[in-house]
Amino acid sequence: MSWWLLHVDLDQFIAAVEILRRPELRGRPVVVGGDGDPTRARQVVATASYEARAFGVRSGIPLRVAARRCPEAVFLPSDPPAYRAASADVMATLARFPVQLQVYGWDEAFLGTETGDPMALAVDVRRAVLDGTGLSCAVGVGDNKLTAKHAARFAKPGGIHQLTAATWMAAMGAKPAAELWGVGPKTTKKLTALGLHTIADLAGADLATLTEHFGANAGGWLQLSARGTGETTVDTTPWIARSRSRETTFAADLTDRASVAQQVAALARALGADVIGDGRRVTHVAVKVRFSSFYTPTRVMKLRAGPTTDLDEIERAALTVLDKFDLDGGRPVRLVGVRTDLAMEDP
Repeated sequence: MSWWLLHVDLDQFIAAVEILRRPELRGRPVVVGGDGDPTRARQVVATASYEARAFGVRSGIPLRVAARRCPEAVFLPSDPPAYRAASADVMATLARFPVQLQVYGWDEAFLGTETGDPMALAVDVRRAVLDGTGLSCAVGVGDNKLTAKHAARFAKPGGIHQLTAATWMAAMGAKPAAELWGVGPKTTKKLTALGLHTIADLAGADLATLTEHFGANAGGWLQLSARGTGETTVDTTPWIARSRSRETTFAADLTDRASVAQQVAALARALGADVIGDGRRVTHVAVKVRFSSFYTPTRVMKLRAGPTTDLDEIERAALTVLDKFDLDGGRPVRLVGVRTDLAMEDP
């Protein structure tokens, strides 16, 4: 009996939920985003089915571009409540196994357990999720979270794969350092400048050099990760969203401050109603403004009176934060968004 980590990663989750509701769409290219109308400007893809991805449709591209790349795609509006409900069903299924469960978002979870046959457990988990929810998942088996996470990537879609520290370098060494879990574009740029292009390069790098350029903690973490070393503990604390946000992209740029403020106020009240309806309290309010140049600053403030469920206070805070932006001179505004950070304890 040894300690193993399983990473469960649902396949094309949002698209799969929509296809469950519309079985006639199975096997067809499906694109989810905005209000589902690709003829409207400034709406982007939230997710796409594998069939749509084959045409180059990816998250974040405009719906209009997706329609050009895949004219036969079915476009659907985003429905977050349905995705939250489907995710809850999956996590409830996983919780029935004799494992430690860490929910890692809507479509991911880590399972920790002592077992003599982790692959058999992975088979049972995958079958239970499919039978119980109708959703397909990939399951990665590893001796830590890092190896399990990358194993699940090898397993997609719908498969099972095992990766351990002993097999890590053979499987991962030649891959670009950018593919390492947790390494983003900024870090990749620095690594490239240092001549560290692959995971093997990073694993063999001089620790002093990494510490000099990334700091002691990040430098050490980068090298350990490149060598296949990761966390083995599972946090079973129930997953609770720490923030919620809403944003809107305008059909035409706004050029007067009053119109921008009206949109921010409406977003703040709608978002506040959502989180308060879920029994949560707001601690911070942030506002994001995207100008026509695509410069997108964000400003945030902490509510001085403490966590609140007062919609008027949330709206006032959002407008106060908006005052921190330079909107003079009619700078065209393409998008605004509001984020609320939430108290973690029950109200």
